[in-house]
Amino acid sequence: MSEKERMSGEQMRQPEQPILPVVNPDVEKSQPAKPALHPAFYIATWITLSGSVILFNKWILHTAHFEFPIILTTWHLGFATIMTQLLARFTTVLDSRKKVPMTGRLYLRTIVPIGVMFSLSLICGNLTYLYLSVSFIQMLKATMPIAVLLTSWTMRVSEPSMKTLGNVSLIVVGVVIASFGEIQFVLIGFLFQCGGIVFEAIRLVMVQQLLSGSEFKMDPLVSLYYFAPACAIMNGVTALVIEVPRMSISDIERVGYMVLFANAMVAFMLNVSVVFLIGKTSSLVMTLSGVLKDILLVLCSMFIFRDPVSPLQAFGYSVALCGLVYYKLGADKLKEYVGSGQRNWADYGVRHPALRRVLVFGLVMATIFILLGGISFSGALPAGYDPTPYAKGKIDEVLGKTGSSVST
Repeated sequence: MSEKERMSGEQMRQPEQPILPVVNPDVEKSQPAKPALHPAFYIATWITLSGSVILFNKWILHTAHFEFPIILTTWHLGFATIMTQLLARFTTVLDSRKKVPMTGRLYLRTIVPIGVMFSLSLICGNLTYLYLSVSFIQMLKATMPIAVLLTSWTMRVSEPSMKTLGNVSLIVVGVVIASFGEIQFVLIGFLFQCGGIVFEAIRLVMVQQLLSGSEFKMDPLVSLYYFAPACAIMNGVTALVIEVPRMSISDIERVGYMVLFANAMVAFMLNVSVVFLIGKTSSLVMTLSGVLKDILLVLCSMFIFRDPVSPLQAFGYSVALCGLVYYKLGADKLKEYVGSGQRNWADYGVRHPALRRVLVFGLVMATIFILLGGISFSGALPAGYDPTPYAKGKIDEVLGKTGSSVST
């Protein structure tokens, strides 16, 4: 055996050396987890931004007398185009767009038609603010699931089902009651809102068709990245023909450059908040958050713009919201969540009986306050109505009868 073979054999027989860890496992385990924001933060942010956009647009178009809804929509979409391009270039928020196999031909065949529907829905929606109150607009928007359902049947995306149609019938009944109770009903505004709902339903069904393939997976912000440029161009051309000839620079200065900038920023941040809301919550939370947002918007429009809401209208809207929740959750899920809520509420009452009484009392007082405020703003009572003499007369009558009975 040669010297070289003998040395290699000795090296092979040497015991294996222990491998030292490069990270202390105890230290690694003891590191605290990164604090995550509570889902309630994303819900509150989305509700705040969504309501702010609607109230902001109403104030600009109606209160500030900037009666150019197409130009306002074009400004929003142009701003969204600039912001999404900047995010795509300098951040990683829109990196998921690289997974979408988008070509020029596919863009013209799929994105542009969806953009046309998107533009028409936005234009009709903003035109509605010139004629109808925010509260009534929100009530009409409750019919969106019905429009989407009928559109999906028409475009053969889903099979017709009479059971599903029956589930949404409660929404129709509620909205019809609310429409009959509307005090400031304007037909042209009602038609604009119906057109906006139809165009939005067609857009949603077309997006559903586009995303049905596994290769097309786009979150709302990536969708805005593709849709905003086409929509901005189409709206801009329409505005040049219809609204720009009768608009002057004084109309913009009357509203304020910073106000218009803030309006576009809030509208864009709403799309960003939708992305985080979808990623951090469930469909149930989004459904209930949407219902809560609509209720808060109705209340805000009553107190900010003094929009009248009649008792009949409030009843019809309540029926429509109940139908909306029933349609989106289903009877089985609704029973499950109601049962779970009852058990949690009973458990909370056992652990915190005093706080439970305070909460019940606060809810009762808030309900009375809202009902009284709605009746006063609705115009159901005359402006000079004073119930004091009537109440005093009734009290005196009761006391008089009591006194006479005691004296006899």
